[in-house]
Amino acid sequence: MSSSRRVTPGLVPPAASRRTGAARRSAAALGLAVATTVTGLAVNSAPATAAAPVGPVIQDGMAQPVFSSNRNDWIREEVWVEAPVDSDGDGRNDRVHAEVTRLRETETAGLKSPVVYEVSPYYAGGNDVANHDVDHELHQAVRPGKGWLNRGGTLLDPATDERLSAAAADDSGAGGADASLAASGPQPVISTSHESNWLPRGFAVVHAESLGSGQSDGCPTTGGRNETIGAKSVVDWLNGRAKAYDASGQEVKATWTTGKVGMIGTSYNGTLPNAVASTGVDGLEAIVPISAISSWYDYYRANGAVVAAGGYQGEDTDVLAEYVYTRADQQVCRSVIEELAKAQDRETGDYNAFWDERNYMNDVDKVHAAVLVAHGLNDWNVKTKHAAQWYEALKARGVPHKIYLHQGGHGGSPSVDVLNRWFTRYLWNYQNGVENDPRALVQREDRTLVQYAEWPDPAAADTELNLAPGDGGAAGVLTPDKTRKGKPVTETIVDDATKPAQTLADAATSPNRLAYKSAALTAPARLSGTPRVSLRMSFGQPAANVTALLVDYDQNGKAKIITRGWTDPQNRKSISRTEPVKPGTPYRLDFDMQPHDYIFPAGHRLGVVLLSSDYEYTIRPAPGALLYLDTTKSTVTLPIVGGEGALASAG
Repeated sequence: MSSSRRVTPGLVPPAASRRTGAARRSAAALGLAVATTVTGLAVNSAPATAAAPVGPVIQDGMAQPVFSSNRNDWIREEVWVEAPVDSDGDGRNDRVHAEVTRLRETETAGLKSPVVYEVSPYYAGGNDVANHDVDHELHQAVRPGKGWLNRGGTLLDPATDERLSAAAADDSGAGGADASLAASGPQPVISTSHESNWLPRGFAVVHAESLGSGQSDGCPTTGGRNETIGAKSVVDWLNGRAKAYDASGQEVKATWTTGKVGMIGTSYNGTLPNAVASTGVDGLEAIVPISAISSWYDYYRANGAVVAAGGYQGEDTDVLAEYVYTRADQQVCRSVIEELAKAQDRETGDYNAFWDERNYMNDVDKVHAAVLVAHGLNDWNVKTKHAAQWYEALKARGVPHKIYLHQGGHGGSPSVDVLNRWFTRYLWNYQNGVENDPRALVQREDRTLVQYAEWPDPAAADTELNLAPGDGGAAGVLTPDKTRKGKPVTETIVDDATKPAQTLADAATSPNRLAYKSAALTAPARLSGTPRVSLRMSFGQPAANVTALLVDYDQNGKAKIITRGWTDPQNRKSISRTEPVKPGTPYRLDFDMQPHDYIFPAGHRLGVVLLSSDYEYTIRPAPGALLYLDTTKSTVTLPIVGGEGALASAG
């Protein structure tokens, strides 16, 4: 049987207790129960008759639920934290509405708790707002309809918004309002998410409403600097560097905490931890960004093209800001949101100062918090590039890191045990060896969890594939063999934005796409990383979308789109600069698809499909634009585990 010990917060066990063993670490990293005795700890020696421990009980490297799970035994405090920013222009610093839930032992037994902290613009719900119209010509200024921010597009309805439900789910996958706690005790003002998992383990939980939402003041700016400052101010308050007040105006100090904070959340709630970590704020020791944005440009744009978040055609920063603008004063932030609409530039799609302010990659050098990234491999809302580029930058800078990739879409937390090991290590400062675990936990296609040393898989190597044309609109060949150079071999795409990509990928023949398929695989082939294309193209008009799909074709020819990417040929040299396209002139277009980890089964074929407009994601101009591909000077590069040799053996 396992034994457990009370640990003084911040205490590091002696070396003898750190010999956990690879097998134990592997099992714990997967969230499996491990019965291992932890011995040799210096402990808080509480009397045998003590009603409750005054420090955490740690077993198998995880804090145990030894404190009360009865909400009547918890203390709730409602505060407004002062942030050093005045984003609504009223002459006063903005205040962030927050709620603390902590154990009674922090008052009666001297317990100092670390904090699990989630901040969100979604706690107060969302407004019915109009998206932008996307059915118009490219690089065209679209005039909105009459009325404040009447954009002429579809309605963004809170009742069907997956971001609200994903953000409301806690770290066990349950809804934000814990039904088991709802019957009695003080009712939460903001949320109960995370409480049932973390308070019994000795942590406190803090929820806060992002600026411009709920009972916070200030204005929402969709990733603007003021939102980062607002969220950061709560960490500062927990460490005695900022002031907070109760409803009566009395100052409230956080004397009950160690000051060690771990931020967690999904979607926007997961993006704000990235933002705060990028400030390097002291006291933020760990973050768990789930389906989180690392650069807002990559959420609403791609290589100069205006590209929607999956399921949100026509949304942009102004739409989302208006959506989460739920504070009582519905007038004070209107001019702020109108400025977003102007600065985001839906006409060219260029990267500019507006987007640069919302790019957390700029400040990744400041991150010191240990980062456990979680993302769905099939998340087309917050696409996988956000997790991949953030993770890669942290890895390169030696920041403690781990990644969990699953087969779902938007949302999806690691197991409580995986989170517990992370928070126990970095918030309780208990040396449980989590940093020595395999860095990547990937849910495979059959839903089994597999550990890898790192991600992308270090054994993945770029494998270049060439394109050989088909006949009469039928699929051509995707091959590692060198195609004949010399006179260009040109194939044509006729844009039709009314046809979804899946329809075009499934079509046996079509003038609206080009398809290329490999030979049937004789063995599985695993992709791990970022596919990219290099295309030699010319155009029949000054503007066009270009879309690339990576496809798995089964034995019956049915297409499964694995990943995709987009570009605007007018941004062929830089995402920051639009340059005209001269019809008939060939240009080199190099761009990435979204990162992925996928095993192509034996008997299937790898496929690449090229089209122009992508119905679900891009602006949708009238059909008829012409695109010309020179197949002799175009390639696709895939990161295949084992490289070219592995793919050749499977081909």
